[in-house]
Amino acid sequence: MIVIITGVSSGIGLANAKKFIEKGHTVYGISRREVLLEGLTHYQADITDHERINQIVDEIYAKENRIDVLINSAGMGISGAVEDTEIESAKRMFDINFFGTVNISNRVIPYMRENGFGRICNISSVAGVLPIAFQTFYSSNKAAISLYSEGLNIEVKPFGIRVIDFMPGDIKTGFTDNRKKNESNSKYYGKRIDRSVKVMEKDERNGMSVEYVSKEMYRNIMKKRPPVRKVVGVKYKFFLFLYRLLPIKFVNYVMGKLYG
Repeated sequence: MIVIITGVSSGIGLANAKKFIEKGHTVYGISRREVLLEGLTHYQADITDHERINQIVDEIYAKENRIDVLINSAGMGISGAVEDTEIESAKRMFDINFFGTVNISNRVIPYMRENGFGRICNISSVAGVLPIAFQTFYSSNKAAISLYSEGLNIEVKPFGIRVIDFMPGDIKTGFTDNRKKNESNSKYYGKRIDRSVKVMEKDERNGMSVEYVSKEMYRNIMKKRPPVRKVVGVKYKFFLFLYRLLPIKFVNYVMGKLYG
């Protein structure tokens, strides 16, 4: 299969590139940083540069005459109080995580439709269902990706294209250290933000390996009838099961105790 992976320089993107190459697929990667990985054809580009991204997709299709899988891994995070977050920073995150995903997906859909087959794989998060205080913009962003994925899946399903929303929990990646942190010296939020981020980063550093996540993603992508939504990690499936059963007010109380 012909596979395109964004955010391929680290984390889930790099792990997926290694997995698909290991399985014998042709893999193209896109990221801002250069990547040297045997078997990977790399394009250096910013996911928000829509014109360049479109050119890359067109080049790949012209060479291969098909695009089978798109994995949207490019992303960033913001922590801090909503009140203290600059709107431009929040917009930048949506431009990368959400609109970057939308743009490249729009570009591959006509090619997938022409071949009657395709897998568009988006990465949201359990945080898109369970709101995390002081990561509110991140949770909102991931919730948007989830609903976008499910709605898009309905639209493109008649063409043989499936959209999969992967929802991992905490993962050990460089994402933890690369997260943009707003200043926490506010007299209203400061200590609460510090405690929340400390808990959050501890959970991430003790989370699932990217190898486990890529293995789960590969297994589901290759299914004849892939799921629309796939929670990655057994304990996170349990958390979301409880979320559906318990009153929202109680869930909000628990999340406040953990992160608020």
